[in-house]
This record gives sequence, C-alpha cells and structure tokens, in this order.
Amino acid sequence: MVSSEYERRIAARFATFDQDGNGYIDREDFSGAAKALLAEFTTAARSDKGQALYVGAEAFWQGMAGIADRDGDQRISREEFVSSAVKRLRDNPDRFAEIARPFLHAALAVADTDSDGSATVDDTVRVLRILGVKDDLCRTAAAALDTDGDGRVGEEEIVQAFARYFTVPE
Repeated sequence: MVSSEYERRIAARFATFDQDGNGYIDREDFSGAAKALLAEFTTAARSDKGQALYVGAEAFWQGMAGIADRDGDQRISREEFVSSAVKRLRDNPDRFAEIARPFLHAALAVADTDSDGSATVDDTVRVLRILGVKDDLCRTAAAALDTDGDGRVGEEEIVQAFARYFTVPE
C-alpha cells in the first residue's frame, strides 16, 4: 500500500508537469515545455533538434496519458497522477525513465551547446528552470547530476535522476 506521505510528496511533483498551472497535465504542457526550452537555447523549432524535442515531448505525453489518463479526457488530474501513474511506476522506475527518455534525450541535445553528448552544469540549470524546478533547487540538482564531477551531465545521469525524482519519495 502506498503511504499518504508518499502520495503527498509525489503529488507535490505534479506541478512540475503542469507547466501552465491549470490543474491538469495535458499535451500543451509538454509542447509548452519544448517551446520554452527551444527559446531558452535559441534553437529553431524547425531544426533537427527542435523537431526531435517536439517529437520527444509528444512521446512523453502519450506515455504519461497511457498510464494515467484513466477517464480518457486527454488530461491528467492531480488525483490521476497520484493514483494511476505513481502507483504503476513506483515499482518500476525504469518504465518511467523509458517514457521520458525521448524527451530528455532531445532536451539534452538542445542544451549540449558544444555537441559532445553532454550539457554543462550551468546549461542543466537552465533546463531545470524551464522545466519548473524551483530556482533554489536548480543549482543543487544540476550539481548532483554531475556524478563524476567533470562539470558535465550526460543522458544516463539525467534519465535515471528524473525517474527517481518522480517515482521515489526521498
């Protein structure tokens, strides 16, 4: 059984996805996040990186909707997020990681300004801000993602941390 403390902590993470603050997670939240990332890194939507980010955002939305949109209304309420998505994904964070991977891969490519397959910690902070992480946590979170201390963050570090953040209450 999922504890109410666990549900409370995970429910608080709902706002990270609800980019427009309307009380629901929907397709527009994912495409809005993609648009904001492209603007932050001055990347054209019609570029290869831009198109990959929009495709990744759509894939992420479809994966989330498939797991959590219990009533089929093309939006996920906070209750659906907690009761459906979290309960299904808690025991399998790798499933969540795979749902998020196309979007995170494309976001990393946008933030990878020198095309070496990773983003700097500073660019990771920029991505986290755009994705709704509170300012006071962005620097700490980005630094924690740099597990080898080289000042860069790679895809596996991001995908695994993202999955843990949304599926593990600690």
